[in-house]
Amino acid sequence: MIWLITKYAITAAMVVLISEVARRSDRLGGLIAALPIVTVLVLIWMKLENQNPQKISNHAWYTFWYVIPTLPMFLGFPILYQRYGFWISLSICCVLTVLIFLLWAGILRYFGIDLL
Repeated sequence: MIWLITKYAITAAMVVLISEVARRSDRLGGLIAALPIVTVLVLIWMKLENQNPQKISNHAWYTFWYVIPTLPMFLGFPILYQRYGFWISLSICCVLTVLIFLLWAGILRYFGIDLL
């Protein structure tokens, strides 16, 4: 139980740290948020929990393929936010990200990479 609480605390602290840095500096907050901090933490947690090396490798592999269809959201959100406000823009971006992901998964399936 202590291990689980430690994992939650460290992971939550990283999110709070990033949001606090972003509050003070847009650029530095964006840079830190763009780093794969959560993925690195997950890989560390998996290793410390003695997960199978193949499972750890698979996590990194699939993370790469899942990140790509999320990138357009970061281009579209600032444009939409100026016109429609936060909640509508975020909703539109989330729906578009799901649609782009489904398209991306279909394209990758053609090349033998199964994301779904």
